[in-house]
Amino acid sequence: MEILDTYYSRDEYVETASGNKVSRQTVLCGSQNIVLNGKVIVQSGAIIRGDLANVRTGRYCIISKGAVIRPPFKQFSKGVAFFPLHIGDHVFVGEGAIVSAASVGSYVYIGKNAVIGRRCVLKDCCIIEDGAILPPETTVASFMRYTAAGTIEGGQGNPDHVPPAMQDQMVDFTKSFYEHFRSNA
Repeated sequence: MEILDTYYSRDEYVETASGNKVSRQTVLCGSQNIVLNGKVIVQSGAIIRGDLANVRTGRYCIISKGAVIRPPFKQFSKGVAFFPLHIGDHVFVGEGAIVSAASVGSYVYIGKNAVIGRRCVLKDCCIIEDGAILPPETTVASFMRYTAAGTIEGGQGNPDHVPPAMQDQMVDFTKSFYEHFRSNA
């Protein structure tokens, strides 16, 4: 799948020494607790809540417009505790998605307007469809697809749901997205 060039205004984005491209319209709460490991794109309107707990992303992650990245919490009798959120390499988070997972593996595709409940675990190479809502504490295994209807599909010998080359496809997709995300100046 060929990705078309997406142009952005150089005034609107900050580019770091490690190649991260972060929109000035992004809300970064507690930026001292947010680690973007290089060549990460954070588009306008995205919110990353580093004020609650540490948030780490791997390389070549794309956080689309309006997405919310929020560390998970657990309620105890004496109050609420927030836990760190780690996102692996080559992860795509779609527009308007809300992610409150305990961990997101590498090579994961999270669709547009998907909601990942608190303390969910997304293993490597899984797909969360557009509009899917994961209940809290759900685990999606590798090479599985969580559908908008609320079912988990896929598995060994079922090539229709998650391609066996999911890792390679996500590497190609995220690198291509990054390379085609260019300033217009």
